[in-house]
Amino acid sequence: MLLQQAVNGLTLGAVYTLVALAFSLVMGVLGVLNLAVAELFMLGGYIGLSLVLADWPLPVAIAAAAAGCGALAVAVERIAYRPLRRGPPILPLLSTLGCSAVLQTAAVNLWGSDPLQLPPDLLDGRVALGGASIGVAQIFILAATVLLVAGLAWLVQRSRFGLGLRAIAENRDVARLLGVPADRATSLAFGLSGGLAGIAGVLIGLHYAALTPYVGVETGLKAIAVMVIGGATRVWGVLLAGPLVGLVEVFSVVEGGAGFRDVAVYGLMILILLLRPQGLLGGRAAVAQRV
Repeated sequence: MLLQQAVNGLTLGAVYTLVALAFSLVMGVLGVLNLAVAELFMLGGYIGLSLVLADWPLPVAIAAAAAGCGALAVAVERIAYRPLRRGPPILPLLSTLGCSAVLQTAAVNLWGSDPLQLPPDLLDGRVALGGASIGVAQIFILAATVLLVAGLAWLVQRSRFGLGLRAIAENRDVARLLGVPADRATSLAFGLSGGLAGIAGVLIGLHYAALTPYVGVETGLKAIAVMVIGGATRVWGVLLAGPLVGLVEVFSVVEGGAGFRDVAVYGLMILILLLRPQGLLGGRAAVAQRV
């Protein structure tokens, strides 16, 4: 029973980790919280699961969700961030909030407000491990998260693109003088964050075997809590906080019922803010080390 619930918590935490990384990627480079990520997460789930229901292979559906949400994220950058980036930070925040509302309304009009149900035979196998019965869907979600996190870590730390992002995070104007195409790199950062959110949307649909247009609101808030607990723009902090939040949520439901899970998660966030405002792995490291 304990192992079973731990696996459930880690699976949920894996999705929170991906969405939090999507937030953190833009936050670490630009210092802006892109609130549209939550609805890109939801749209990614609808795109991917709709293609699965149309008999597309699951990997192709996931790739299509990533590409579609990545393109939408680039559009958000062009419309909601770039024209306002020299203004007060609250302006792009409110602008991305407006984009979030538009995306949610579009999803309701396209797919309706009723849950989108997955076929019961999709990744329905189970594997016995130490007395626990682990679903194939859970194994798929955990494996996909590990691969995505490893790929993102390599891209940010080892590639020229990542070097450009870290230069922009340090000083955008100096980075441009050194030849970094700042506008292009910014668009790519938004696109990458949107792609991550889209993939996470498909994974959460696989986890629950259903999806609604309002899943982005709840999951987005949990992902922001993961960012706060881990240390805002600290990637390693997010990797620690995501599974932690997933475990806290699952075990709080087991011990106190479904009505207690939000109390436990956001209570943990408030406690971290009171005791360690910089997050679990936050500190005074340079901005370039945030991403």
